Amino acid sequence: MAENNQKQGFFASILSLPNDNPKKTIIVATLLCLVCSILVSTSAVVLKPLQIANKEADIKKNILAVTGLLTEGADVNAIFEQFEVKVVDLETGEYADIDVASYDQYKAAKDPQQNVELTAEQDIASIGRRAKLASIYLLKDGDSISQVVLPIHGYGLWSTLYGFIAFEGDFNTIKGLQFYAHAETPGLGGEVDNPKWRQQWQGKKAFNDDGELKIEVIRGHVDFKVAGSEHKVDGLSGATLTSRGVSNLVNYWLGDHGFGPYLKHMNKAEK
Repeated sequence: MAENNQKQGFFASILSLPNDNPKKTIIVATLLCLVCSILVSTSAVVLKPLQIANKEADIKKNILAVTGLLTEGADVNAIFEQFEVKVVDLETGEYADIDVASYDQYKAAKDPQQNVELTAEQDIASIGRRAKLASIYLLKDGDSISQVVLPIHGYGLWSTLYGFIAFEGDFNTIKGLQFYAHAETPGLGGEVDNPKWRQQWQGKKAFNDDGELKIEVIRGHVDFKVAGSEHKVDGLSGATLTSRGVSNLVNYWLGDHGFGPYLKHMNKAEK
């Protein structure tokens, strides 16, 4: 009882001090910081499962969007069950035998034991390093693959763009391109989100008949009368560096140091 009275006496003495008293200011500020820290920490712990669930739902939604399966009011989880998730060894192009549910390639990219440092010549996407393994998403039609979705990322003008590129079952014809995170300039580089621009990717060919990677974002508009137009996409008006960044990141991830070995392997298997 005496101890409680002492505590009450201490707080009462502090509160009784003038508001401009330095001692009172420091103690009140310290207590306020302590209470706020507890509230923020508690909120972070309590909300973390919800944040993870929302992040996973957003990823699924973007995968459905890039494959053309997302419709208004659609049950995202139910439609996503049509996909089979695999993990690919980017060096060999073969599937890796690991637990796909627990693998996070972006966390792996930060682990020296699970990543690959890129040379300046290799790193056209300006990502520095990449994971040795990468998750992919297969849309199955019976025993055959009708679409495959690959995660891609790379630097634009102001930010790293994260997204997906989808291919038809021939592993060459592009079904769609979709970015879900970036900080490019609205109205300029931010036009990577413009449905009209994204639509241009549909039906483009990543590789030519000799298996050479040819897809690119050009300056200006594509001339469909010129040979090779099936490998070209219009540049973004007023956003040359973002356009170049998108072209570079797509070429990196579809090239020999990205999903190139996997795409070529699967392309041959489908023939």
